Amino acid sequence: MHVGIPKEIKNHEYRVGLTPSSVREMVAHGHTVTVETGAGSGIGASDAVYEKAGAKIAPRAEDVFAKAEMIIKVKEPQAGERAMLRDGQILFTYLHLAPDPEQCADLVKSNAVCIAYETVTQPAGGLPLLAPMSEVAGRMSIQAGAYCLERAHGGKGILLGGVAGVPSAKIVILGAGVVGSNAAQIAVGTGAQVVVIDRNLDALRRMDRLLGARVMTVFSNQDNVEKHVLEADLVIGGVLIPGAAAPKLVTTAMIHAMQPGSAIVDVAIDQGGCCETARPTTHAEPTYMVGDVVHYCVANMPGGVPHTSTYALNNATLPFALQIANKGWRKALHDDPYLRNGLNVAFGKVTCREVAGALGYTWEAPESVLEM
Repeated sequence: MHVGIPKEIKNHEYRVGLTPSSVREMVAHGHTVTVETGAGSGIGASDAVYEKAGAKIAPRAEDVFAKAEMIIKVKEPQAGERAMLRDGQILFTYLHLAPDPEQCADLVKSNAVCIAYETVTQPAGGLPLLAPMSEVAGRMSIQAGAYCLERAHGGKGILLGGVAGVPSAKIVILGAGVVGSNAAQIAVGTGAQVVVIDRNLDALRRMDRLLGARVMTVFSNQDNVEKHVLEADLVIGGVLIPGAAAPKLVTTAMIHAMQPGSAIVDVAIDQGGCCETARPTTHAEPTYMVGDVVHYCVANMPGGVPHTSTYALNNATLPFALQIANKGWRKALHDDPYLRNGLNVAFGKVTCREVAGALGYTWEAPESVLEM
C-alpha cells in the first residue's frame, strides 16, 4: 500500500503521523511511504532521516494526497486537506466528529474511508489510541492550570502548592479516567489539595488505590459537582463519552459563581468540552475570560510537546496502521472488531452511532459498508 504522511497544519501542531522508525517498519512490510517535506521538523526528524528510513519526500501536501492510498495524520484534516481526499482513500487520524458538523459533512461528501483513532477499542475495554494523548494532556493540564492562575494571565496569583504558612490551591478534576488519573498524579506532586469527581465507583476506587489519602474521591452528582467547582481554584475537565459530545457538567451559571481569578482547563474540548462556556483555543492564544474565570481550551494540547506525544502515539497506532496496510482496510476491519469500531465515515455513510446521533445522520452499521 502507498502510505502518505502530510505535514500537520493546525495552529502550532508539531506532531507527525509516523516517526522515522515507524516508516522503517512500514517499508519493511513492503509498503511505500511518501512524507511531505518538513513534516518531521517538529520532532527533530529531518527529511534526510526519513529518506534513510526508506521514505520518499514530496514537496507539497497535494503530492502526498494525490499518491497515497492511506493518509496517516495526527489531528483532524483541516478544510484544505479535506478538499484533497478522494473516493475510497483511507484516512487514519483523530477526527472528533461529534462537535464538528462541518468536518463531518466534508468527509461524507469526500466518499473517503475515515477511521478515527479515538473510537478504536480493545478487548479489555478502553480506547488504546486515545489513551497516550490523554495521558499527555492530563499531565499538561496541571502545568496549564498553574500558568492560568498566575496574576499576569488573569488568575488569582496563587502557587498550586502554596508555601509554608500559606494554603495550597484546591484542584477539582472532573473524570477519573485516563486524563483525570494522570492530572491527579501531577496535581498531588505539586502539593495542592486534589478532589477527583466521577460517577464510576470502580474508577474512584482505582484512584483511591493509586493515590490514597493524597486525593479526595467524590461521587458525581449535581450537588457535588457544583459544591466543589465553586470552591475550586482550578478545575480540570476530563470527562469523555467515546465518540459522543462531552456532557456539560459545568454550567454558565456555575462559571459566574466561581471565585474571581479561578481557572478551568477543559481537556474535553476536542469533544465539545464539559463546560458550557468552553470554546476551542490555540497554542497561539490559549486563554480567554468569561466573567472573572480564566478558560484554557486548547484543542491540541499534546502538540505542545510533540516529541513525547508523537512517539507515544506511534507506539499505539503503528500496529493498527500495519493491519490496514497489510490486509487492506476491508479485511483488516472484518478481522478485528476493535479496529472496526474506529470506522466513523465511509463512502458517504456515517458508521459511528454516537457521531450519527450527535449530528443528525442516519447511522449505518460498519459491517454494511464492508460488503460494498
